[in-house]
Amino acid sequence: MLIDLLLLVIGFVLLIKGADYFVDGASSLATRMCIPPIIIGLTVVAMGTSAPEAAVSISSAMHGSNAIVIGNVIGSNIANIFLILGVTAMITTLTVQKNTVRYEIPFVGLITLLLCWMGMSYGVISRAGAGLLLGLFAAFLVYLYIISRETECDIDAPKSLGKIKIALYIILGLVALVWGSNITVESAVSIARYIGVSERVIGLTIIAIGTSLPELVTSVIAARKGQSDIAIGNIVGSNIFNILFVLGIAGLILPIPFNPAFLFDGVIAILAVALLLMFICRGKCLTRVPGVLFVIIYIAYLAWLIIDK
Repeated sequence: MLIDLLLLVIGFVLLIKGADYFVDGASSLATRMCIPPIIIGLTVVAMGTSAPEAAVSISSAMHGSNAIVIGNVIGSNIANIFLILGVTAMITTLTVQKNTVRYEIPFVGLITLLLCWMGMSYGVISRAGAGLLLGLFAAFLVYLYIISRETECDIDAPKSLGKIKIALYIILGLVALVWGSNITVESAVSIARYIGVSERVIGLTIIAIGTSLPELVTSVIAARKGQSDIAIGNIVGSNIFNILFVLGIAGLILPIPFNPAFLFDGVIAILAVALLLMFICRGKCLTRVPGVLFVIIYIAYLAWLIIDK
């Protein structure tokens, strides 16, 4: 028990310091390469912090356990908006770029609808469907490339880190994030079992939130450093990456069965996107009040899952 508590503390330290270095490296990369921070958030940061979800889902597919893949992706996407953006907005106001409001967030809603339609119509994410998802992911990367080319470079912007430091900060920060996430989840599970919490509750709470810890800590750190674009891009990009790339790769390995019960979770995921758009369309920012509401909704969602199961 004492060892698990010590590991829990070590895990959180790794998460916080890893996110700190990762954000500094990512923001410096954006400045040095003259890439908008929102693009870095949607790509480097989003894909990096989604590593736990990708590892779990792709590994499950390779071992033939595809039944958990969709639940992992949809559950993480719901947590990303309601829990992570909610907590981050409670700490500091998040300013959102116009393109993100007009294109990227609606795109998350569109691909979530597509996923639910595939599941409802066919009961499975086939290899053809997975190919479609990967094709949309490629198109999204092309869109990001076009946006980055159209952005003017600020030649007077300070380049705070050198190239080697940027690479080290990003790589070591990401390693610390993933490692810290694993240590935190494993130690928390051990503590929960020691105090008598059921495995069902552990899976619905600790594991689900644990795989989203890198996104949570990275977004909070980024927002506190004044890097709202990285914080928002991290979440939006992670949700896109989870559906299009993770499910696309997993579905190519083996068709993914879609349990009808996932439709409810899909509706919650679409509701999350709709509420996010509704709140940010007014002032192009996400403030504390919607943040509190998001966290309340997420707690209610978890409570319903626990009661329903």
